[in-house]
Amino acid sequence: MADNFNTELAELLYPQITILPCDMERRYPLRELPEGAKVTRLAPSPTGFIHLGNIYGALIDERLAHQSGGVVYLRIEDTDFKREVKGGTAMIIDMLGLYGIKFDEGATVTGDNGAYGPYRQSQRKEIYQTYAKQLVREGKAYPCFCSPGELGKIREEQASAKLTPGYYGEWAVWRDADINKIKAKLDQGEKFVLRLRSQGEEGKSSKFTDLVKGTIDVSDNFIDHVILKSDGIPDYHFAHAVDDHLMRTTHVVRDESWLPSLPFHIELFRALGFKMPKYIHTAQVLKLDDVTGMKRKLSKRKDPEFGLAYFYSSGYPVAVTTEYLMTLLNSNYEEWRAKNPDKLYTDFPFSVNKLSSSGCLFDFNKLNDIGRSVISRMTADEVYDSVTAWSGEYDKELHTALTADPDYARKIFALGRGGAKPRKDLAKWSDVKQYVSFFYDGMFAAEEQIDDKFEKSDIRAALEQFITVYDEADDQNAWFGKLKIIAEALGFAPEVKQYKQSPEQYKGHVGDIAMFLRVAVTGRLNSPDLYDVMHILGRQRVIERVKNYADTLV
Repeated sequence: MADNFNTELAELLYPQITILPCDMERRYPLRELPEGAKVTRLAPSPTGFIHLGNIYGALIDERLAHQSGGVVYLRIEDTDFKREVKGGTAMIIDMLGLYGIKFDEGATVTGDNGAYGPYRQSQRKEIYQTYAKQLVREGKAYPCFCSPGELGKIREEQASAKLTPGYYGEWAVWRDADINKIKAKLDQGEKFVLRLRSQGEEGKSSKFTDLVKGTIDVSDNFIDHVILKSDGIPDYHFAHAVDDHLMRTTHVVRDESWLPSLPFHIELFRALGFKMPKYIHTAQVLKLDDVTGMKRKLSKRKDPEFGLAYFYSSGYPVAVTTEYLMTLLNSNYEEWRAKNPDKLYTDFPFSVNKLSSSGCLFDFNKLNDIGRSVISRMTADEVYDSVTAWSGEYDKELHTALTADPDYARKIFALGRGGAKPRKDLAKWSDVKQYVSFFYDGMFAAEEQIDDKFEKSDIRAALEQFITVYDEADDQNAWFGKLKIIAEALGFAPEVKQYKQSPEQYKGHVGDIAMFLRVAVTGRLNSPDLYDVMHILGRQRVIERVKNYADTLV
């Protein structure tokens, strides 16, 4: 009798669905992959917003799949039309591509790539309804005609009684409704949602093994959640269970904020008769709150660094952000990188066992240190190409200066580059403008001054004497030799060690003479090698700046 009731109900609710789950199973067969190969997915909503957590998880997805000879695919979860942003899918795909996340199949800007699509949930309505109808046939799901007002009243009663909110027990008024009552509603054209008939018990729990959290206690789901909305579009939870099964997903990577949904997901897979994929609930990325000093989750509303676009607009090379995230993912990554400075991060043997089970603290100081190391290993051409591409969008003044004379700019970026200990001045491309500004007259400014302990007359005399002896053809030894002569003539030690032995006998040392020149030429107390800087600037500009600075010393 019950079977006849459920079969009749299924046909009443979804007469347009004529295929069966077995047809879907044939349409999406098991993948032919090597033993142990993993199938993972990234499944964002088309809001156009990609955040740090997305890339954090995507790196795990990509590494798990490709290290095992498996597949990683992109699925767009666009069943919540209110949140969808026009062009959001294209923005997500472009940003993921920018950060080097390459998918073997899935949604693309022009459509789908792969045999397990459609990869946009909005195009899979028939698939979801096929499985929903089967659940009705089996007595595992039922229609609910409650109005928003009726549901609101239920919540009020539960809140007043301090009970768990939800549709269950005595409040699940449509759970065992008579077929005639359901027909009457349908004849009146009333819309319904489809709810899963939960088999769980309040207060009961069971063990579940997560690949990061280990064995955890999971409470039973006892609420009859909605699985299909009134428009026939699935709820996220139901859609993901069906999709992960049919797309043959073996591992689901998501952050630990999804743990409260786990009881419902376990019941969904059980009700559908699917084998669950392995779950990897990753620790959330945290930061120290500027006000409280306490750790908290990165917030889309409060923290610009939560959005991935922030890192690109700030000028962090993709390699820097990726490199930093790898240090958060596996605790042994830094040790590996120190031993393998020239290898790609994809050569690193990533392991789920090394994932942190507690929050990962985002550290800008560490990010910048990694940025300096990564950029120091780039060639001058790589730096030039990257900076001009970035500045074309984010700093027009810098872009104009660099592209006006590319060879001149490349000479600047070549300073201190290469060798065992390259300079580490730049952490990100937004640092470049300040770094190169003294090379361009339009951006040049005196940023630092010479210590007042030196007499202005000595500084001026040193600069004026330099002008008379400067020869651009001198090699570095000859150039520095002239500075020693100037130093000695003005009562400064020609050797630093002489000054250290008898400081009372000298006004300073030859390094101070070089510092006078450095401030005059660059406006700074620190810069790349001054001899090389002068050669890039050219004799005319050097002499002009030295004269101008000397003239201020009156």
